[in-house]
Amino acid sequence: MDTAEPAPLDGPAYDVVVVGGGPAGLSAALVLARSLRRVAVVDAGEPRNAAAHGAHGVLGHEGIAPLDLLDAGRREVRSYGGDVVTGRAVTAGAAAEGVVVRLDDGRVLRGRRLLVTTGLADELPDVPGLAERWGRDVVHCPYCHGFELRGRRLAVLATDASGAREALLLGQWSADVVLLRHSAPEPDDVLAEQLAARGVEVRGGRATGLVVEGDRLTGVRLDASTLVPCDALVVAPRLVPRDGLLASLGLEAGPDGVVAVDADGRTGVAGVWAAGNVVDPTAQVVGAAAGGSAAGIALNADLVLEDVGRAVRESRAGARR
Repeated sequence: MDTAEPAPLDGPAYDVVVVGGGPAGLSAALVLARSLRRVAVVDAGEPRNAAAHGAHGVLGHEGIAPLDLLDAGRREVRSYGGDVVTGRAVTAGAAAEGVVVRLDDGRVLRGRRLLVTTGLADELPDVPGLAERWGRDVVHCPYCHGFELRGRRLAVLATDASGAREALLLGQWSADVVLLRHSAPEPDDVLAEQLAARGVEVRGGRATGLVVEGDRLTGVRLDASTLVPCDALVVAPRLVPRDGLLASLGLEAGPDGVVAVDADGRTGVAGVWAAGNVVDPTAQVVGAAAGGSAAGIALNADLVLEDVGRAVRESRAGARR
């Protein structure tokens, strides 16, 4: 079973409590468990990429189903003595010798350090049918889905100026790309020239729905009447960090929309670290995993310094007796 009960509350139960069981959290936990640290991963079981058929660009695991990748990660963490706790962390705060994490079912975990790797959520434009096709033929990342969509009819639903640049990029995978301006402004002169040279058609009007035939996307309807044929729709969602746990500690997002961390993942609250998409929204699976691994290494080094400092103080106290 994935569920582990928290240890008694008479001191830190774990060296590190990791909240978030995606690539970042599991990678950090694996590093820490292999460093002989007591580590627990709390996970609510809501991975961002669950709807995708495969995770791409993951060396050695190209195209692996996202849930299979996470299952393998959990097994690896447990194989080195780490705990995986199924549950939802709702608040965190300072406690004696570390931090305390409270779950929505009343359980409490204590740790010397806290690592938050809760990821983000994709907020889609308000167009009927997008959510139902998300991760299938409504996608967002050319590097995640472009190869599978090569040579097909692609439409880009633009909500801001970045949509035009996305349409230019998609020309690498298909010569049949149309830019649907939806709520985006007219491309400026430079972009308009580039789009024309790339063979990208620009269509005005707002998307009002999708046309699906036989469980397959065949087009996008504009202004309830015009039909734009396509085999896949590329949408740039609003990336919303799942940073409620960090907010419960008094950490606020900066102007870029994320909580600031240093190069090792330290936040502005002592003992609290963060890694992965919650602080790096554009990182793909391998990038998030790399961030988690780096945070795990830095956390262990931080704990070693604390352990050594304690040992030195105890040695000095013994010498004075």
